[in-house]
Amino acid sequence: RRNCERAEIVPFARGPFVSFANCGLPYHVGNVITKEDDLLVASPELFNQRFNIDVRTGSEVTAVDRSRKEVTVRSVATGREYAERYDALVLAPGAFPVRPAIPGVDLPGVFTLRNIPDTRNIREWIQAAPVKRAVVAGAGFIGIEMAENLAHRGIAVTVVEMERHALPSLDPEMSAPLHAALRRNRVELKTGTAVKAIHQAAGGLGVELSDGQDIPADMVLLAVGVKPETALARGCGLEIGVSGGIKVDGFMRTGDPSIYAVGDAVEVTDRITGLPRLLALAGPANRQGRLAADAIFGMNAREPFAGVMGTAVCGAFGISAAQTGQTEKSLAKAAAAGVSIPYDAVFCHPFHHASYYPGAKVMVLKLLFARDGGRILGAQAVGEEGVPRRIDVIASLMAKNGTVYDLEEAELCYAPPYGSAKDAVNVAGMIAANSLRGYAPVAQWRDAKASGALLLDVREPEETARGYAQGAVLTPLHTLRRSFAHLPRDREIWVYCWSGQRSHFATRFLMENGFKARNIMGGWALRGFLTPFFDVP
Repeated sequence: RRNCERAEIVPFARGPFVSFANCGLPYHVGNVITKEDDLLVASPELFNQRFNIDVRTGSEVTAVDRSRKEVTVRSVATGREYAERYDALVLAPGAFPVRPAIPGVDLPGVFTLRNIPDTRNIREWIQAAPVKRAVVAGAGFIGIEMAENLAHRGIAVTVVEMERHALPSLDPEMSAPLHAALRRNRVELKTGTAVKAIHQAAGGLGVELSDGQDIPADMVLLAVGVKPETALARGCGLEIGVSGGIKVDGFMRTGDPSIYAVGDAVEVTDRITGLPRLLALAGPANRQGRLAADAIFGMNAREPFAGVMGTAVCGAFGISAAQTGQTEKSLAKAAAAGVSIPYDAVFCHPFHHASYYPGAKVMVLKLLFARDGGRILGAQAVGEEGVPRRIDVIASLMAKNGTVYDLEEAELCYAPPYGSAKDAVNVAGMIAANSLRGYAPVAQWRDAKASGALLLDVREPEETARGYAQGAVLTPLHTLRRSFAHLPRDREIWVYCWSGQRSHFATRFLMENGFKARNIMGGWALRGFLTPFFDVP
C-alpha cells in the first residue's frame, strides 16, 4: 500500500491471527508477557480500516495455477473452496517446526511452538496437568528461551541437545557461560544425546534418549529446528534451491516473473561465503517483504537483496549470546563445500563499560577475520551486559566489507556508564590488527600441543597455584625483565595470562629482545571453556 493506493491487496492466513509477535511466544508461555493481546501487532480490522487491505484469516491457499494466475483458497472453518486471481503473488508461508519421526511424538503433552494457538495449548496443559517436569528437545534459540520461561514458572526443566553444547550455532567454547547459567538455575543440560522415543509412563511421559537414559516428564517441547514451507511452491513447479528453500533472485522473484517469495521459506545467499543457505530470522524477512513490494511496482532504483550474515541474539538467565557472520564451524563447512577462506581468531574479555564505574560486567568476544587483508568474517559475544551492541557494531561494518583495521579505528560513544575509551570492539580490532601486522602474533590453545612451543605463564603465584598448563614455565610478568635469560631463543614461546592483556605485554617484551613469541588467545580463562571440546595442555 505504501507504493500504490489503487491496488487490491489480499493477504491469506491459514491461522486465526495475522501479524503477531512470534518471537514473543516463549515469553507468553513463561508469563513474562502476561496478556495474549500484547502479542498481536495488528488485526484484520486495523489492516482494513487504516490501509484498505482485505486480510482473510482462516483461509488456506491450497494450490497455485500459474497459467490462469489463480490461487485456490479453502476456508478452514467450512471447507468451502474458491479461486482468487492475481497479477502478482507473494509466497510468505514461513517455516514449520520439525517433528522428528520417533515413536510417541504425537502423544498428548508433546508440543511444538510456532503460533498463538500453540502457546494456548501449552499454557492450558501446564495448568491442567499440572506440569512439574518438562523436557525440551533442542538447545537452540527457541529451546533455550523456552527452558528459561518454563523454569520461570517453577517447572523442573531438562534440555536435551544432540550436539556437544548448547546454542549449536555458536562455536563450542562460546557456550560455556550459558552452560554455567543453566546449572545455576537448576536446568539440567544433557548434550551429545537425542530424544529417541516418547512413551506413556506412570504419572505422565517417559523420554528415552539415544544414550539409554529414560527421563520422566509431564510435557515435552520439541525445538529441534525448522524447515521451510515449500509445498505450494513445489506444487506449482517453482524451483527449489539446494538448501531446500524456494529459489529467488535478488528482487525476491521466483522463476515465474509474477510470483515472489520472501521470509523463512526462501533460499538466501551468505554474504561472506557466497553459498546458498536458509535463515529463519525476522529482520531479513522484513527487508525482503519491503524489497518484493518495491519490485512488484517497478521501483527499480532499489539495490537487490544483499544476502544475509545471520546476525542474532538469544538471552536466558541473565546471559546474552549474540553472533554475526561466520563461526569456525561454519567456515569448516564452507571449506568442505569448496569455499575455503584462510582465517584467524582472536578473543578478548572486555568490560561492558568502564571497569571503575560500578556494575561493570565482563563479556567474552570472539572475532574471526581473513588472514589476507583482515576482512571481518564473523563475531560472537557472550555476557551479562553490552553484548548485542558490540555485535551490532561489528555486523554494520561487515555489511560494508569492513576489516579489523576499521574496528581498530571505529569511533564509538563513550562515557563511564556506557563504554570505555577503548571499546570492546576497538580492543578486538586492535588485537587482530596487531597480529596481521606481525606486531603481536596470536596463537590458539588447541594448537599448543602440536606446536612444539614453550608455554610461558606470566600470571602471579597465587593464580598459578590454582592450576597452570602442562609443561609451562611460570614467570610472573613483573619479574620477566630480570629473569628472561633462561628462556630458549631457538624455540617459539607461546605466552598466556588470565585474559590476554599481560601476555600481550610479555609477547612484545620478548619480541623486542629477539625472541619468537606469540600471545595465546583468551588466556587461562578461555582454556577452561575449551577443555570439554579440545585437547589442550
